[in-house]
Amino acid sequence: MQATAASCRAMLMAAPASGQGKTMATAALARVYRNRGLRVQAFKCGPDFIDGMILQVATGKPVYNLDLGMCGEADAQRLLHKAAQDNDVILLEGVMGLYDGKPSCADIAERFGIPVALVLNAKAMAQTCAAVAYGLYGFRPALQRAGVIANQVGSEGHANMIKEALPTDIPWLGAMKYDTQLSLPERHLGLHLAQEITDIDQRIEAAAQLLGQDMPLPPSVQFAAPEQQAITPLLQGKTIAVAKDAAFCFTYQANLDLLQTLGAQIAFFSPLHDTQLPAADAYWLPGGYPELHLERLQHNHSMREGLRAAAESGKPILAECGGMLALGETLNGQPAFGLLPGSAALQPKLQGLGTQHATFSAADNSATGDDATTIGAHTFHYARFDTDLPVIAQGKGKYGAGEPVYRHQSITASFLHFYFPSNPALAAQFFMP
Repeated sequence: MQATAASCRAMLMAAPASGQGKTMATAALARVYRNRGLRVQAFKCGPDFIDGMILQVATGKPVYNLDLGMCGEADAQRLLHKAAQDNDVILLEGVMGLYDGKPSCADIAERFGIPVALVLNAKAMAQTCAAVAYGLYGFRPALQRAGVIANQVGSEGHANMIKEALPTDIPWLGAMKYDTQLSLPERHLGLHLAQEITDIDQRIEAAAQLLGQDMPLPPSVQFAAPEQQAITPLLQGKTIAVAKDAAFCFTYQANLDLLQTLGAQIAFFSPLHDTQLPAADAYWLPGGYPELHLERLQHNHSMREGLRAAAESGKPILAECGGMLALGETLNGQPAFGLLPGSAALQPKLQGLGTQHATFSAADNSATGDDATTIGAHTFHYARFDTDLPVIAQGKGKYGAGEPVYRHQSITASFLHFYFPSNPALAAQFFMP
């Protein structure tokens, strides 16, 4: 039976640039609606992991990513349609500026007819906020104008100056007063993890109170039903153990969902805290911050030996970005797990950034079809990994060759974070002998 379209109130929270306060504003608005008893589903535009963790605290639900480049239009349509069926409000947090990237979050808004709200940091301006909003909306007139949220205003009078300067066709949604207690700490890969900010829930609630409990609901949007996707359960009966702790935390919920759709059982373990590697058919070490927890990892000898035994016995191991760094011989000059020949070190400047598509040779997977050997991914890291390992696949971005994918024993390793739903059959091969 063909699924029908689903309607839900929806809005995309965008800004002129990074650093405007989109994450906290989106989290605060989600909490405002949730406090009214509404079911709220948040999405993060682009490949970011960390902002979604903040939004998950605000909504109480896993957050999914929408990226027309890495994930694809069909995946976005499927996720939005399902969210519209199960929720009262959908909120999307944009990435960088409204028009940054090809495709951008403006492309998502236009493709699915989602109204765009602008979050503007008003700390050093007043009426000029209206001009910024006018210019952003006018750059692409087809975008629906949800309105403006002024962030970091100094007073009610300051907010009123912005409100009164707005053209009549740009709605005023509200303002958040400046409060140093609401700022979120950052490091080299973005905001601190939600679990590291001990009072994150209180900060979100305080921001919601500042935004005000009378915030209007977004307009209703109709989301077309996606085409039915047939997925063969290639991992039926398999158990995949996934590293999950402060050192290994960059995991897309959509990836976990897909592994279960493929028939796998998911078991989580902590290379930081567990003394034994759990029994499983395959292992996945996603990205994260192993460099911040290297001393604890170094001393977890039983975990290292467990992973070594798994690799030597031929059990598949996928190591992405931080997972690869942890499995190398050294990290920042200190001993690491030593399963991969190679040394890693963080650099002062960014070493990799952007969406890529990794292409594998037909010999490296059993999928079929025109795009059977290609999978969506992204990279964002400050580290170098020097190795002589053989390259079995190569990422490709908008500006040419991207990150290599290495193979050693049963380990597949790369700086790339793969998006499994972009090629389910190929993703399954990462966890099959």
